[in-house]
Amino acid sequence: MTAPPPPIALPAAGDEIGPRLPGAIYANQSGRFEVLALVTDPLEAARLLRRASARWAVIVRDTLRADGQPFAVGSVWTNEDHLVRPGRSVYAPAA
Repeated sequence: MTAPPPPIALPAAGDEIGPRLPGAIYANQSGRFEVLALVTDPLEAARLLRRASARWAVIVRDTLRADGQPFAVGSVWTNEDHLVRPGRSVYAPAA
């Protein structure tokens, strides 16, 4: 039996990230997005977003586009975002 993975360490900006854990799907005016990864390393987030002040990034794919390619976002969770499907629990092992 293997031990569960360690919990995802959300940065202090957890409220800014909202419920965007890997596997989650959320929608807003821009599209419907599946969360592929949550990047909490500030150096990697800054590289992905090309913004020195980035503390985190979310890698998403637009599920409404047949050719949707993964890309990084750093926008905060707002009341315009709606959770369609929750991601895996921070304590659940990856499938």
